[in-house]
Amino acid sequence: MFEQPRIEHPAIGKFVDAGGLQTNYHEMGEGAPVICLHGSGAGVTGYENWHGVMPALAKHYRVLAPDVVGFGFTQRPAEESYNIKVWTRHVLDFMDALGIAKASFIGNSFGGALALALAMRNAHRVDRLVLMGTPAGEFVRPASNSGSSWYYEPSEENMAELLRAFPYDPAHVTPEMVRQRYEVTVHAGGMAAYRKLFPEPKSDGPQTVKGIPEASLQGIENRTLVLHGREDRMVPLVCGERIAANVPNADLHVFGKCGHWVQIERRQAFVDLTHAFLDEAA
Repeated sequence: MFEQPRIEHPAIGKFVDAGGLQTNYHEMGEGAPVICLHGSGAGVTGYENWHGVMPALAKHYRVLAPDVVGFGFTQRPAEESYNIKVWTRHVLDFMDALGIAKASFIGNSFGGALALALAMRNAHRVDRLVLMGTPAGEFVRPASNSGSSWYYEPSEENMAELLRAFPYDPAHVTPEMVRQRYEVTVHAGGMAAYRKLFPEPKSDGPQTVKGIPEASLQGIENRTLVLHGREDRMVPLVCGERIAANVPNADLHVFGKCGHWVQIERRQAFVDLTHAFLDEAA
């Protein structure tokens, strides 16, 4: 039986039964539904990725930010084997639980790949896509970044070091962010649970990362806005360029002096571009 967390943490919002999983999520605003999908780093939650932009977006839309199964404070099945089918099923169950037939999706990194997978397999449930730092095709991640989240051992010092690799300017990594993400890695299932999400990566050299193949992107008809930081060290700009080149109805905007967290590093520009894109005539 699921017991809600007994700690106080800003990432803990409301819970809804989504396909039998008590799913933690945050919600603001009214109007057309927009679902924000988080990335995959240690200590990530829907709240952590999106709380800075949700109030602005909520002036125009019903904005929801769930913790995808395996992450954050959403219930974790005891013996789950995680894969893209499990994650897409959970998002669809979340939509069903809240009576959402169709939504636009905003996805960061892993969340962007998940949004693309939803559009590929369940196009009738997806309106528009906004993607940031999203893997596509194959790319090589430098040895300094390979497996860093997987091998992270919980401490505030280690979390600060881990997070400073994400933005172009490390000043975006605040003590509050470090503390909150560290607390998630301790209280929300711990790192043993996190390591069940992905196979162990190489720890001693560059790592080849495989995103959605370019040929598969060509079948996605949804209007898509691709936002990418030019200095993204986690997912290189070439991935954003591949999505824009292969998704028939995609536009690309590149941010200079910006890393992996467009919605944090260039918050106002992200909000303005996203609002204009979601609100444009079909």
